[in-house]
Amino acid sequence: MSKTKINLRIPKDLVKRADVVAKITDKSRGEIVTDALRDHLTELESQEAFKRDVFDLYLDGRISLETLNQLLDSKDPESVHVSKTLRNQAKDPDDDNASEE
Repeated sequence: MSKTKINLRIPKDLVKRADVVAKITDKSRGEIVTDALRDHLTELESQEAFKRDVFDLYLDGRISLETLNQLLDSKDPESVHVSKTLRNQAKDPDDDNASEE
């Protein structure tokens, strides 16, 4: 897995707690933060509301199909693409009718 270095501002109390956990588990501070972030994202990604929000971002064109598939672990990306296409086609007649009024 490739890694990216980032700079974060984290409250001191959390850093201290992470340092204690790092000593106990014989891990680095970075590993502790990475594990915590991974666990948090996994929890979010399992929630139905989060899945709907991610799908809405895709339908609105704000994230790519690849990102959607990564976040939702989509087993059938083609069906997602078809859903977006159908949604866009359904919007077009409404847009035409709105401009005629």
